[in-house]
Amino acid sequence: SDADSQSNTRETADQRRNFRELSEERGERLDRRPQFDRPSGWDYRGQDGQDVGRNDRGRDRGRVIISIDNQSVVRHDDSRRFYEEDGRQPEYERLRDGRVREVIEREDGTRIVTVRNRYGEIVQRSRIVRGGEEYVLYYAPELSEQNRGADYTWRDPGDDLPPMRLDVPLDDYIIDTSSEPDRNYYEFLEQPPVEQVERVYSLDEVRYSARIRDKVRRIDLDTVTFATGSAEIPMNQASSLRKVADAINQVLKKDPAETFLIEGHTDAVGADDANLVLSDERAESVARVLTDAYGIPPENLATQGYGERYLKVRTDGPNQENRRVTIRRITALVKPVASK
Repeated sequence: SDADSQSNTRETADQRRNFRELSEERGERLDRRPQFDRPSGWDYRGQDGQDVGRNDRGRDRGRVIISIDNQSVVRHDDSRRFYEEDGRQPEYERLRDGRVREVIEREDGTRIVTVRNRYGEIVQRSRIVRGGEEYVLYYAPELSEQNRGADYTWRDPGDDLPPMRLDVPLDDYIIDTSSEPDRNYYEFLEQPPVEQVERVYSLDEVRYSARIRDKVRRIDLDTVTFATGSAEIPMNQASSLRKVADAINQVLKKDPAETFLIEGHTDAVGADDANLVLSDERAESVARVLTDAYGIPPENLATQGYGERYLKVRTDGPNQENRRVTIRRITALVKPVASK
């Protein structure tokens, strides 16, 4: 089970109290989205290579490229999908220790509460429904101010781990939807990580570390393909997401606090930075279809693009199999899981 895989980090009563305290802590109201600090050594640029400001959200559709730890990653406003459709703008409050709380309230009274540290990293995200019940999606207390000083630099947590040894059959670790259309995707997504989870990781650590992501199983949605240079999902392909969407909804019916990571990928045609942005847009396109067409709450879906870094078919030319998306259930990586 997930709880068994994180035997040293499973949820405690003290943590449950901390969840609520972070959501309800009194703060100072802000009239706009705040600016976040840059960790030491992070260089921000647009896909055209030009330097951008800390919160320049007007270029590349709100995305920036960051050079960290000898790799380039694309970063975006990950809560934008939560409010763009209904036009409701988030409210912001400054908390102690440099943290910021973002609250998005929906028409039904549901609130999505996100607490970030001074660098914009998510310390906690919760969905609080009418009546007060709270579902914690992410919880990374190590991102608090006392652990992220002014000289903080990001490093890949996977560097501290030995090479991965896969102890399950490959077809119990990766599903290709085109070749295995009759697999039970719900049973597959319910399976725990394939190795021990040493600690709870932040969402950014999971997004930016292949070694950490590889702890959990993945579904390659190779039935959804993209034209070269496009992030648009053709209508005739949107229906191919139904079986995976039904499995995700079944998981969420059992536990509404689950989190799924949608990864976007490109082929090797085009510039590296442009492909990072394009792949991020592809991941977001799939997330929007899963929400708009199949009713999956947007806050249960995280997205990240990887450009051409993880080619499925080793070729420098155009290849539709490389223009793809992948889904993983990452709950056990990003928050303590209660024993069941």
